[in-house]
Amino acid sequence: MSRIIRTGETPAKRRNAHRRSCAEVLRLLAQRASFDREERDMAAFMVFNLRGIHATIEESAQAWDDRGYWKKAEALRNKWRWSRKAAKKLEALIRRQAWEEIPTEFVGLIPYFQDITIATVTRSADWWCGAYKALLEEEPQGHLR
Repeated sequence: MSRIIRTGETPAKRRNAHRRSCAEVLRLLAQRASFDREERDMAAFMVFNLRGIHATIEESAQAWDDRGYWKKAEALRNKWRWSRKAAKKLEALIRRQAWEEIPTEFVGLIPYFQDITIATVTRSADWWCGAYKALLEEEPQGHLR
């Protein structure tokens, strides 16, 4: 019997896509001076991507837990715990409309994405258009898992 090789979507591929999106948005926001409608969408888009990063970590850690490698699973969760915290903090700032505090939060996120090289921006405004409205329409993510 031959070995089955999965070539589709993996948690790591999705995580890298979320990280790339975050890095591009951070770069674009660094070039802007104020928070208008598009910047609000970009900030909300960051929340969704940070949540996505956390979800892929949980998925990968659960796979390690299922194999009995609980130390490895916990190390993975600890390494990426910042993504959940950052998503929650950024979401709270957006819901409070504390736009003057958000740039400081973004500056704190830069070290987590500095390993991503962006030669050209591949995400257009279509990626984040409407994200602010979508974030406000959903139930607040107040509980920690």
